[in-house]
Amino acid sequence: MRELTLRSLRVFEAAASTSSFSRAAELMAMSQPAVSQQIRQLEEEAGLRLFDTHARPIQLTDAGRELLRHARAILAQVEVAADAMSSLEGQFKGQIHLGVVSPAQYFAPALLTAFRERYPQVRVKLSIAQRDTLLAQLAEHKVDLVIGGYPPAHAEVEAEAFARHPHVLVAAAGHPLADQRGLQWADLRHEPFLFREPGSSTRQFLEQLMMVQGLQVQTAIELQGPETIRQAVMAGMGISFMSAHVCQTEISHGLILVLDVAGMPKWLDWCLLYRRDRPLSSVQQALREFVLAEGAALAACVLG
Repeated sequence: MRELTLRSLRVFEAAASTSSFSRAAELMAMSQPAVSQQIRQLEEEAGLRLFDTHARPIQLTDAGRELLRHARAILAQVEVAADAMSSLEGQFKGQIHLGVVSPAQYFAPALLTAFRERYPQVRVKLSIAQRDTLLAQLAEHKVDLVIGGYPPAHAEVEAEAFARHPHVLVAAAGHPLADQRGLQWADLRHEPFLFREPGSSTRQFLEQLMMVQGLQVQTAIELQGPETIRQAVMAGMGISFMSAHVCQTEISHGLILVLDVAGMPKWLDWCLLYRRDRPLSSVQQALREFVLAEGAALAACVLG
């Protein structure tokens, strides 16, 4: 592919990411025919079809998926080079796309605000998704760094712990168990538990704890997402197990109380995740250093 250019790679990546030539045209400030022409030229150079244009929305072919993997790596490296040149000129600026799992959204804005106070020329973008989605986006160069728990062993990412992540059993203010100390898990046997939806990592964590404790309860109330669980706890529907980050405001104002149960809270680590096969740009390295130095204070939780 002798005529491969950065411009054509950017056009191709935009079309592949959006599954739309017209949307790619908008992103690239081009006409749709111009985007189609760029794609045709790439296909002629490759001697292979890159898109199945009969599908709706359009889909990448096997050749297209392979080119996309290399295109994103090339464009990411170009950004690193441009960033390095800017740093040599004394212009510490650029853009960072940070992905976080949902409980981290309760401290990530404060973290990014503090970071930008130190580096006001840096543009930041924040995305919230499940861990597996974020790991896939990290692999595809769609996000630069991720805040989440420890990744699975097979993930090709570095993970550096920077703060503790408490999970607690909570109840509404005025709940009969709220003022009791030294509760055992057996004391919760007849309490209505509010469960997250199947597949939730928080639910899986709770089910593992219940198995270890030999506690069996009826899954009578199942709710979607931490926000719904938080509102249901305050309404007195039952008790629940959740990240303390999710209900910091309510705990601070006494609307939700952390139950004093043996062995609780359960502590996990907050980690900063990034690719192993790609050097961090100077801006990304600055965010890494900032998170490792300041993240623990900015992610600290009130537990009662």
